[in-house]
Amino acid sequence: MTGTEPSAAFFSEPVAPQKRRRPWRAKFGDAFRGLKRGVRGQSSFFVHFFAAALVTAAGFVLHCVPWEWCALVGCIGFVLTAELFNSAVETLFRGLDAETRERAWPTLDISAGAVLLASLTAVVVGLLIFLPKVAALLGIQ
Repeated sequence: MTGTEPSAAFFSEPVAPQKRRRPWRAKFGDAFRGLKRGVRGQSSFFVHFFAAALVTAAGFVLHCVPWEWCALVGCIGFVLTAELFNSAVETLFRGLDAETRERAWPTLDISAGAVLLASLTAVVVGLLIFLPKVAALLGIQ
C-alpha cells in the first residue's frame, strides 16, 4: 500500500443496528386489533358478515359436502379480506390533505371495485353450489 489507496473499511457497507425482533404474541395482538378496527369501523363489513352468516346457515341446512364448504369458506374469507383492505385504504385516505385527496380518489374506487368483484365471485360460487340443492328440494330437475 502506498498510503493513497482507500482502506477496506471505506468499501464496507455501514452496519445497521440490530432491531429487536417482536414476539409472535405482539404480532398477533396487532393483527387482532386491526381486525377489530376494520370490523367496527365499517358498516359495509357488517353487511358482508351478515351474508356470510346466511351462507353458513344455508350450508348446514342444505347439507354441503366438504369441497362445497371449502369453496364457501374461501369465498367468505375472500370477500371479508377485500372489505378489510378497502377499509384500510379508506382510513389512509381520511388522513390525507385536500390536495392529495383530489389525486387519490381513483384509489378509493379501485378498492371498492375489488370488494364488488370479490362479492360477485362469491355470489356466482354460491349459486353454483346452492341452486342444484334448492332445485332438488323443490323437485325441479
